[in-house]
Amino acid sequence: MKLFFSVIAIFILGSNLYAENIKGLNVLVTSKDSQTQMMSMVLSMMSLKQKKAVNIVLCSDGGNLALKNFKGEVLKPMNKTPKMMLQALIKKGASVKVCPLFLPNKNMKKSDLIHNVSVAKPMEVAKFLLKDDFKNLTF
Repeated sequence: MKLFFSVIAIFILGSNLYAENIKGLNVLVTSKDSQTQMMSMVLSMMSLKQKKAVNIVLCSDGGNLALKNFKGEVLKPMNKTPKMMLQALIKKGASVKVCPLFLPNKNMKKSDLIHNVSVAKPMEVAKFLLKDDFKNLTF
């Protein structure tokens, strides 16, 4: 029984130490669904509040969140759109990029993006995705 509790204690302590070693979160958003987009923004915000870095890449339908002319659906209970949350994340220091395929395939330019959103460089994104001290989430 002592051995069991010792193993559990080591696991819990190890998990906490591991969480402390995590530097941040990489979030890839491709979903068209507003609730899914919002959940990606909420979890990103919670990570920033825990003093972790957040890198967001928006592709496909997720890329629409970065367009100046995109409105989006207002969701409860926050009464905000995923785009509003994205803009709040940017203000708090999240790095936000659209995938390099997004703009050319929408016949748009960088000037169509909201402030502080840039076009991702595949090698840079790949480096972050492969880092052991970052968690990767896809929505």
